[in-house]
Amino acid sequence: TKTISKCYVQVTGMTCASCVANIERNLRREDGIHSILVALMAGKAEVRYNPAVIHPSAIAELIRELGFGATVMENCGEGDGILELVVRGMTCASCIHKIESTLMKTNGVLYCSVALATNKAHIKYDPEIIGPRDVIQVIKDLGFTASLVKKDRSASHLDHKQEIRQWKRSFVVSLVFCIPVMGLMIYMMVMDSQLSDAHAHHNMSSEEMEARHSSMVLEYQLLPGLSVMNFLSFLLCVPVQMFGGWYFYIQAYKALKHKTANMDVLIVLATSIAFAYSFVILLVAMAEKAKVNPVTFFDTPPMLFVFISLGRWLEHVAKGKTSEALARLISLQATEATIVTLGPDNVLLSEEQVDVELVQRGDIVKVIPGGKFPVDGRVIEGHSMVDESLITGEAMPVTKKPGNTVIAGSINQNGALLISATHVGADTTLSQIVKLVEEAQTSKAPIQQFADKLSGYFVPSIVAVSVVTLFAWIIIGFVDFEIVEKYFLGYNKSISAAEVIIRFAFQASITVLCIACPCSLGLA
Repeated sequence: TKTISKCYVQVTGMTCASCVANIERNLRREDGIHSILVALMAGKAEVRYNPAVIHPSAIAELIRELGFGATVMENCGEGDGILELVVRGMTCASCIHKIESTLMKTNGVLYCSVALATNKAHIKYDPEIIGPRDVIQVIKDLGFTASLVKKDRSASHLDHKQEIRQWKRSFVVSLVFCIPVMGLMIYMMVMDSQLSDAHAHHNMSSEEMEARHSSMVLEYQLLPGLSVMNFLSFLLCVPVQMFGGWYFYIQAYKALKHKTANMDVLIVLATSIAFAYSFVILLVAMAEKAKVNPVTFFDTPPMLFVFISLGRWLEHVAKGKTSEALARLISLQATEATIVTLGPDNVLLSEEQVDVELVQRGDIVKVIPGGKFPVDGRVIEGHSMVDESLITGEAMPVTKKPGNTVIAGSINQNGALLISATHVGADTTLSQIVKLVEEAQTSKAPIQQFADKLSGYFVPSIVAVSVVTLFAWIIIGFVDFEIVEKYFLGYNKSISAAEVIIRFAFQASITVLCIACPCSLGLA
């Protein structure tokens, strides 16, 4: 018996099925090569050869001569099949030992471990020698029942509908309350500028008197120290802080629990501090029965939440779009296959319906007209037209006769075909495409990794800067009060200098914190 080894060659530069056929055809002719299988999407060739005659490096060289790039892959473990089974009927450790020892003795099984608590078996096998159905049969012969771990075919992990809904809700809530807050703010600004113009000219016309009067309505104190403006802003701010910011609080809490600081932490810090400071200042003003209304930041949280929840909402909509494409791809996969047993002269002896995951390499699969091809394979018998538009985009059906290759997921049109499975499970073209799309989604662009790394340092540094601002202004204020007086316009002359300094320092540091939130880094 001549020994046969197996090697994998990474092949680059293949563009279509004819490249695959070209490589397979030319290499089969060579001495010492027993069989060759090329997977187009994975860019991988699996070659079985006689080591006495030819070496893997020589095989790669042969492929290179055909005009493709080829390198021998070192880790041959890639060819191992991995099987997850649910085994029922085990009662104790001796059952486990029985299953494990029997499987390890079976030719082709490389590794096996069974867990009693979860009823699961994890098996590695060589797909050349043995397949999932054989393994399940071995376990059944021992008197247990075994079935595949059901894969979630619905691709529910790709569904962003719930996140889209929650961010949309968050955005709408914030927007509803933000518009009146912004309205009030702009109105006050316009009125203030009109008033200051009037003061500059010292002659108040009737219109300016009216302007003054209407801005007085907002400045009117319901209780000493509590103006209509501040009261309204407070009322509008509370629901946003509660409902609009709910998800931000959850994310921030999770981040802090893992001792990391992300943008959510910064947003929550800025809005909570702005809200808490404004609330405390109002209480202080009411306690002092202040004549002049304090400067509050109630307009900040709603506006921040509007910007950022809009950003998050758009982000999830975009993610949902790509994931939708992926979910559609996954839905193209057939779920079952009809496996047939052939006698001499290709006479049909029997056929059975099995799960797609149970199809083994070399199985003969029957595909009826209108059926999907469950695996990649080669036609043995029958003539038909096949719609391969899912892979090639070609609208015209392709003729298939014995010897032609077929692609999993494509649709058989008019004749029944018998195919021999060449690529099964995760090796089919469709599975490879799904895997590539998934990897493309999970892998980050270098610039994105850089941005993520930066935002890790960004949050603590912003917090540090705003704390520094706070203390710097307190120190400046106590050393030279006139500077603070120059910048802090319209403060109440009746309160103590120390309080003025602290209020001003807080305003400065909250401003720093809030400005950092809707920055391009955070929104992006």
